Amino acid sequence: MLAGFLGLLAVSCGSSRSALQSGGDVKVPNQTEASTYRAECEQAILEARESLSTLEKHEGDATVESVLRPYNDLLRLLSNQEGKASLLRNVHPDKQVREAADWCEQELAKVGTDLELSHPIFEVVSRVDLKGADPRTRRFHTLLLRDYRRAGVDKSAEVREKIKKLQQELVKVGQDFGQNIRSDVREIWLESAEELAGLPQDYRDKHLPNKEGKIRITTDYPDYIPFMTFAKNDLRRKELYKVFRNRAWPKNDASLKRMLEIRYELANLLGFQDWADYVTEDKMIRTAEAAQDFIDKASALAKPRAEQDMQELLDRLKQIEPEAVSVGDWQKAYLEELVKRDKYKFDSQQLRPYFQYKRVQQGILDLTARMFGVRFRKAQLPVWHESVEAFEMLEGGRVIGRFYLDMHPREEKYKHAAAFPLKVGMEGAQIPEAALVCNFPGGDGSAGLMDHNNVETFLHEFGHLLHHLFAGKGQQWVTQSGIATEWDFVEAPSQLLEEWAWEFEVLKTFAKNAADEVIPEELVSKLRRSRDFGKGLFVSHQMYYAALSLGFYDRDPKDLDTTALAVELQAKYSPFAYVDGTHFQVSFGHLFGYSATYYTYMWSLVIAHDLFDSFQSAGLLNTDLCRKYRTKVLEPGGSKDAADLVKDFLGRPFEFAAFEAWLSKG
Repeated sequence: MLAGFLGLLAVSCGSSRSALQSGGDVKVPNQTEASTYRAECEQAILEARESLSTLEKHEGDATVESVLRPYNDLLRLLSNQEGKASLLRNVHPDKQVREAADWCEQELAKVGTDLELSHPIFEVVSRVDLKGADPRTRRFHTLLLRDYRRAGVDKSAEVREKIKKLQQELVKVGQDFGQNIRSDVREIWLESAEELAGLPQDYRDKHLPNKEGKIRITTDYPDYIPFMTFAKNDLRRKELYKVFRNRAWPKNDASLKRMLEIRYELANLLGFQDWADYVTEDKMIRTAEAAQDFIDKASALAKPRAEQDMQELLDRLKQIEPEAVSVGDWQKAYLEELVKRDKYKFDSQQLRPYFQYKRVQQGILDLTARMFGVRFRKAQLPVWHESVEAFEMLEGGRVIGRFYLDMHPREEKYKHAAAFPLKVGMEGAQIPEAALVCNFPGGDGSAGLMDHNNVETFLHEFGHLLHHLFAGKGQQWVTQSGIATEWDFVEAPSQLLEEWAWEFEVLKTFAKNAADEVIPEELVSKLRRSRDFGKGLFVSHQMYYAALSLGFYDRDPKDLDTTALAVELQAKYSPFAYVDGTHFQVSFGHLFGYSATYYTYMWSLVIAHDLFDSFQSAGLLNTDLCRKYRTKVLEPGGSKDAADLVKDFLGRPFEFAAFEAWLSKG
């Protein structure tokens, strides 16, 4: 997942010692720190307002140097501060700092909206003389004018004022939506250690009975995912599933409805039928109708395989419950594990001793350094928590990027896994920065034994991070630097990098147990053979999420019952029936960030499989091909349309064939 948004203002973040403590000397955050950070943000906003006013008063010739450069500098100032606020409100351990970041993000959004809707600036940008300008400058100008019109700059003063108020409210509603998810950690209590049957020993060791003999299991990922995968107790799995699918309920019900209302009204004011119609216009897919067609096509392709997968799960369930007639969503992960053990002689718990967090981290750094011709080293940079590590990325002895790894869970921290783009790279001005925020085992003195899907997730998010850092090379325009490509392409590079988690030649370099024994090749072979099972169910269920995302935004939400629509769409697209009493939609954070475009994940997967075919042919560790991919796809950032980047690498437009072959394989 990529955190933040990519619009007129690119998401990025600066590093300031006022709000980020130095590594190795972390102190308890206090009111002074929050006040200092807020003062810094206030100063940045003041500077931004002054720059905005100067641009509005511009007289004389409108040139690249007199208009576009100052405009770009303003974008950079805003994006640095907005990214910092986005990161701090999601990860900082001090509530007062998080609240200051919330405020800062809201105020920055006001400046951004004023900039987007400034008719005087639009007019001066419109008359910029592009004689002699290079292609990237022309693209910056063309898309800038497009985004101005999409923002509503050509509407009446009354309409622009309405848009401003709605945009400002949307920021606050979105913050509340995310905060309600982040802070709502729910739990179940087991009666005894017997109810941990099936779970690995290190999990059991961390979940000991309290004085009353009861054991707490939370909805945080390090608790939830292993329990749903390995716990034999079906009733307890269902109980945990239900509390997990009710996070932020009912609190977020009102926030979600208001979010939908605001976006529908905005779309109408901007001349669009609904938000789905508006938000898809500047994506690769172009229209909401095309997005729906894609969802239906992918769903139809997956259906035969999903039915086959489901029958295997049901057959396995009947060995436990002879009277069973269907498989519940809470049973999916557990039964998949059993089928893989029976059919492929593969037990995923056998992998965990070989995936110690620190070794996985170093292995991924070494792997990607080799692939892309760079070097990573620890850096003494400001951090926001003692568990956070900072790194520099070097090429030819020169630092070309910086990043942070915040990889273990803690209270009030972002609950999922995401790459937060921080500073965008600007030639001669600043190098790119990013932060990886995850919730993996470890960080508590333990070895941090990871499941294989944790390793995949690490690679996925690191793919986002590398995309952002590499796309900062040689850039001069903010909206082309970093992951500034179309939103429905951003997941393709990260999904592509996941594939390296399945190769023995890769895993053997870092997958070692406590005795320093390398993961057995036969175990990896079993892992690979078991991989194909369940892919039909995966695609089908993902298309339910995509349909939900699109369906909430392709209509007037006035009388919308979000739970009823979620139930209806689940029945249409997912092989798994709705579980009464759950309200998944209110904890589906993508409904704010991705809004109507969750189809992005599967759309990007189609492209990723097409790209991966090249690596399968040439070899995953073929450095020449890796460097070509870096220069043709990653480094250009938003300087070209995503479809052209893919064509530059493949030598042809992307196709569905590789995705269809993957779906039918096995």
